Amino acid sequence: MTDFEIREAAPADVPDLIRLVRALAAYEREPAAATATPAQFETALFPDDGDPTAYSLVAVRQGAIVGMALWFRSFSTWTGQAGIWLEDLFVEPEHRGHGIGAALLSRLAAICVEHGWTRLEWTVLDWNTPSIEFYRSRGARPLEDWTTHRVDGDALTRLAGS
Repeated sequence: MTDFEIREAAPADVPDLIRLVRALAAYEREPAAATATPAQFETALFPDDGDPTAYSLVAVRQGAIVGMALWFRSFSTWTGQAGIWLEDLFVEPEHRGHGIGAALLSRLAAICVEHGWTRLEWTVLDWNTPSIEFYRSRGARPLEDWTTHRVDGDALTRLAGS
């Protein structure tokens, strides 16, 4: 028996999602990098027209949102199947140790299985040993031969103009 609930996020949850994303950014030593606005989250998660570009689960404990998983669909050209890219998984520190993170991850895996999707993937910072151990204890394995690359800011603008 758990003392929390995992559910799909609703529009009224956007302020809590922003709060949790900012808390995650602070934990990851990049507090100034979390610049997303509530309006941007509302557009991405709950658009007036078309499909969402992102989805979120929230964990509710003692009447408050204390955790979240924010994700979007990915696609593997190798398997020809969709999957989930987990962008952020975060549980407030004072609510860790109750199975909330595991339940969020399990629900994402269940979504993959329910849809016939073949992958659940994410990145984790190399120094984040507690998270790495948590993920490995749930069957995740690092892709040692792969390195994530990113183009953003001025480099993105330059690349777009080339």
